[in-house]
Amino acid sequence: MTHSELALQQDEPGGAARPARYRKARHRTDWWAEAKGIFWLILAVLAFHSLIAKPFYIPSESMMPTLMVGDRLVVTKYPYGYSYVSPTFHVLPFLQGRLFGAMPRRGDVVIAVPPESHTDYIKRVIGLPGDRIAVRGGRVYLNGRALAHRDMGDRLVPVDGNFDCDPFEYPGRRVRGDDGRFYCSLPIVRETLPSGRAYDTIDLGYRPQSDDYGPITVPQGHVFLMGDNRDNSADSRFRLDQNGLGGPVPWENLGGRAEFITFSLDGFGTWNPMSWPDAFRPGRAGRTLHPGKATR
Repeated sequence: MTHSELALQQDEPGGAARPARYRKARHRTDWWAEAKGIFWLILAVLAFHSLIAKPFYIPSESMMPTLMVGDRLVVTKYPYGYSYVSPTFHVLPFLQGRLFGAMPRRGDVVIAVPPESHTDYIKRVIGLPGDRIAVRGGRVYLNGRALAHRDMGDRLVPVDGNFDCDPFEYPGRRVRGDDGRFYCSLPIVRETLPSGRAYDTIDLGYRPQSDDYGPITVPQGHVFLMGDNRDNSADSRFRLDQNGLGGPVPWENLGGRAEFITFSLDGFGTWNPMSWPDAFRPGRAGRTLHPGKATR
């Protein structure tokens, strides 16, 4: 029996045989179809990230105690409509205005891009168009009235690989707990907006560069943003050359609203998968980032 005859028998064991050359062609990969499939998959992911929601990583301490370095969260894109900052890559800065736009509420945690920048900041909305904003001795004044605030005492935040309680930024705040671990003892002040929405801030004492500002009136089509870590946040109180937001931010520079924390890492994880379970911070997954109503 020749090699070709053997190939015919093996290819079609139950009936009509086909030449061996057809059997080889049947297993050939269609690389063009594979490439198109990957292209459409990437396009679908980018479209979802640009129009619906995307994950976001917290790289700074400016929103403590609400958000910690190492937090991962979900940011939705549609609540305020769409603008040039909505796509995952801000490649269309020449587009003006918003499509299907809606103004945020005071208290929302939002993603914002400073003018002439491609860097995402995450801050809290304090003032809307027409609001009169001032900061006096660390207290925020909205339309001539100080926001209600309540001293919540010190909160012990664990020192870990993502938060070392830098003595320059938090002088005298690093303490050892009863369990032998190091903590950062942070003074918490609960701030309440006129609508009743409340959130916690950090007040480290009087610092003239951040605790006195304005008054200014928020222009039409702009919002005034501040970080919850009031003495360690480059926000609307600071100029662009100070790495701040340069005052009230144009509404079209808002990229989305922060919704909830998915998980948080303490920075001690390594390449070894066995270290990953211990690297998760307990109690942070699932936390909503929508401020609740103040309670007495």
